Amino acid sequence: MKKHITKLTALAILLLISSLNVCAQEIEKIGISSLLEVQLYNRAIHIMAMLLIGFGFLMVFVKKYGRSALTATFLLVSISIPLYFLIHSLGIFGEAKGEIEELILAEFGAASLLISAGAVLGRLKMFQYILLGLVFIPFYMLNEWIIIENGIGIIKDGFADTGGSIVIHAYGALFGLAVALSMTTKEELEKPIEADATSDRYSILGSMVLWVFWPSFCAALVPVEAIPHTVVNVFLALCGSTLITYVLSITIRGKINIADIANAALAGGVAIGSTCDHASHPTAMLIGVLAGSIATIGFTIIQRRQQKLIKSVDTCGVTNLHGLPGLLGGFAAIPVVSGLNVSSQLSGILITIVSALIFGYLTGKFIKLFGHRDEAYVDAEEFEDADE
Repeated sequence: MKKHITKLTALAILLLISSLNVCAQEIEKIGISSLLEVQLYNRAIHIMAMLLIGFGFLMVFVKKYGRSALTATFLLVSISIPLYFLIHSLGIFGEAKGEIEELILAEFGAASLLISAGAVLGRLKMFQYILLGLVFIPFYMLNEWIIIENGIGIIKDGFADTGGSIVIHAYGALFGLAVALSMTTKEELEKPIEADATSDRYSILGSMVLWVFWPSFCAALVPVEAIPHTVVNVFLALCGSTLITYVLSITIRGKINIADIANAALAGGVAIGSTCDHASHPTAMLIGVLAGSIATIGFTIIQRRQQKLIKSVDTCGVTNLHGLPGLLGGFAAIPVVSGLNVSSQLSGILITIVSALIFGYLTGKFIKLFGHRDEAYVDAEEFEDADE
């Protein structure tokens, strides 16, 4: 009898230990899952700071348009995020992801929209920014679906664009440039875009906020084990673009231009996006230097000539900061990312360029139907107590 009791006791202990082990494993799984969700949440909040504070203050460099720039930023973010969720909830352009991951993807769309709006900043009525957002997000999601999710079966072997050099930055810039092409008036073409010391200080503040949080943008959805390497790469690329911007700005202009520093210094973050989790540290620094060089030359030399050539104004110079460095990042993936299918990469870049220009031009024509501002680059037309 005692032997049976002993065996039963031992069996009960083994069952208890086994159940405790199962519970511990479940708790561990829940703990890891919760930790990953918290990390995603933190990066989502960092990106939101970039959208509202970074982009918002970067665009207040126009001295009489600060209130409008900040309000437009608020409205563009507020229309793009729920619209992104709504379209995915309807099963259009892929299925919805986990809630925080979906939020981050929506924030990426909002970032691309803000880039696009930068090309026509100061020349839209406030409600027209909302119209821009309503039209842009579906087109953005279509391109994202085609390129990232192989929506129509063209990009079969994958596309390297972890941090969105092509899908976010180049698409937004080219879309905005096409909008500007279709609706810039002669008066807007001739009117100077004025800045002063105060507006420039706020602009550089916005640039620094973007600089600080850019690693969270690029590392938002990479595997946990790749986050440290990605973060370091992004900072190295930003350091490279910042240093070369100073060198080229003072070399070409004779003195430092604060607009160059506020904008071109960020080009490394744009260009490293496609390869942020693949490039070596020296390569990341080199990509940043090349991107900063292209952006600075764009702001100092190319922008004036571009305006005369295409008879259009790119208010924030998004072509120089996001368009050209974004394309550089996409092409840089070809030698940097091991095993990349070159045909798929080139196809994705080409599709993005063509779709951004076509849809952007059509969007500009649509927005143009709702009229033009009486005067560009001033708050007074739509804001109470605004200085003329």
